[in-house]
Amino acid sequence: MRTRVKICGLTRFEDAELAVHLGADALGFVFWPDSPRAVKPEAVRDIVRHLPALPVRVGVFVNAPPDEVAHVAEIAALDVVQLHGDENLSDYEHLVPRLIKSVHIGDEAALESAMRIPAAIVPLVDALDPVRRGGTGQVADWTTAARLASRRPVMLAGGLTDENVAQAVIQVRPWAVDVSSGVEWTTGIKSPDRMRAFFERVREVNAEDE
Repeated sequence: MRTRVKICGLTRFEDAELAVHLGADALGFVFWPDSPRAVKPEAVRDIVRHLPALPVRVGVFVNAPPDEVAHVAEIAALDVVQLHGDENLSDYEHLVPRLIKSVHIGDEAALESAMRIPAAIVPLVDALDPVRRGGTGQVADWTTAARLASRRPVMLAGGLTDENVAQAVIQVRPWAVDVSSGVEWTTGIKSPDRMRAFFERVREVNAEDE
């Protein structure tokens, strides 16, 4: 199975354009105001209007009200909403065709809770950080993530870089990997070299699986 790639925390057109050129399956934009990578929906609209229809556009939110999420999704032309807080999923399922929900699965109870997420919603396994909510460079629990990935498609985030993503894919077998700080030169600004290296490592593992 080919592991897909989502580049998250994008703030500039040139970084999004390079991600598309390198073969990204999804582009992530953070709309949580407290994030150092936060962007305005109008800025995202201006970025994506100059890009091909694919990859999909993902908006990341933390405990934003459903009506606010819907408003931002319309302005920014989002295809997918990623919920990274403590949201009640049933309040958001009607907003866009697809949802992603971040989960932290450090114990059996959390693993079983992630398994109960509706099949149409993709769980994103990330490292636990109740303050910064992602983009921290902390590595997620790959052992438990692999158990979840053996039972349903998952996205893997948390501390991924070109140095460890190959091992992460081999160990976890995620449906997709999600990277933000691991391909940055500085916060919110991507490094072309790191992005290229990241994609190359994922492609190498995918080629071995064919």
